[in-house]
Amino acid sequence: MTLTPAHRQTLLWTAVAALLLWALATLGPVLTPFAAAGVLAYALEPGVRWLAAHRTPRVLAVLVVMLVALVAIIAVLLILLPIVQNEVAQVRTRFPALVDALTQQLLPWLNRTFRLELRLDVASVRQWIAQHLAESGQDLAAMLFDYVRSGWSAAMQVVGLVFLVPVVTFFLLLDWPTFTLRTAELVPPRWRANAFDLLGEIDALLGQYLRGQLLVMIALAAYYSIGLLLAGYDLWLPIGVLTGLLVVVPYLGFALGSLFALVSGMLQLGPLHGLIATVIVYGIGQWVESFVLTPRLVGERIGLHPVAVILALLAFGALFGFVGVLVALPLSAVVAVGLRRLRRAWLASAFYRTG
Repeated sequence: MTLTPAHRQTLLWTAVAALLLWALATLGPVLTPFAAAGVLAYALEPGVRWLAAHRTPRVLAVLVVMLVALVAIIAVLLILLPIVQNEVAQVRTRFPALVDALTQQLLPWLNRTFRLELRLDVASVRQWIAQHLAESGQDLAAMLFDYVRSGWSAAMQVVGLVFLVPVVTFFLLLDWPTFTLRTAELVPPRWRANAFDLLGEIDALLGQYLRGQLLVMIALAAYYSIGLLLAGYDLWLPIGVLTGLLVVVPYLGFALGSLFALVSGMLQLGPLHGLIATVIVYGIGQWVESFVLTPRLVGERIGLHPVAVILALLAFGALFGFVGVLVALPLSAVVAVGLRRLRRAWLASAFYRTG
């Protein structure tokens, strides 16, 4: 069989695509800071463009936008770290009392209500606590140091996220118009109309997602803070804000936020009161998010099947670690746009229609 020039070109670009996919999977930990910087630069570019349009030098505009983003990230960390440290300290000091309360109050109530036969081995639980919590004196810095020492990949991720991401983001924002122009020039002229139309749809979808998700996070942070305050939580504000911020990660964010609230509520209010309060507040919050906020603020076009969301979280998390989990949903939406285009092209193709 003789290959035509078109066939050779197709095979060449297929090999290039396969090589790129292999490099992406192999160099995932190394590419993580660059992927994070690219996503961050894309999110911050509208602010830089707005300042530049109002006669602000682009270098100064980039510095101002990055400074605002840095302050926001530091504020989030200042919210997260005290919560984690407080929760760990409470678990260390008050968890044995909680175990006793569970065996005396919650388990009998569950057994009577649902006709169960649940039992809790208090001695085993106390031994586990003594081994894993009471003797653990590591703070977050020591845990981070141990993570860095665990391997070259982990060290590269930490160094990349801390040092490389801001530097790469700065240069990407500074030369963003040049990058986009040179990328557009690589597209063959006969493909530019379709390619630019596809990119425009993706850009509109991501813009809708980012703006809508930000509004959802703010609304849920306010709701959970007020709900936990009315329920009597001492840490109502940090836990509420934390839960609102974590909803950016589908399912996992809600699970972590509710876990923090459950542990804090059961330690402070008692096992039964804390369980009921957490179920009510977070049950209503999940309903509001799923049926009111997300459809209205994010839109139905971004919607993905739950199985696709879980697969995206696992796949992008395996490739890029924690950053991959954060960007899994918007990147999956981008992939969904391309798949919808392919489906329409397939259904309109002569091969399909004449088969």
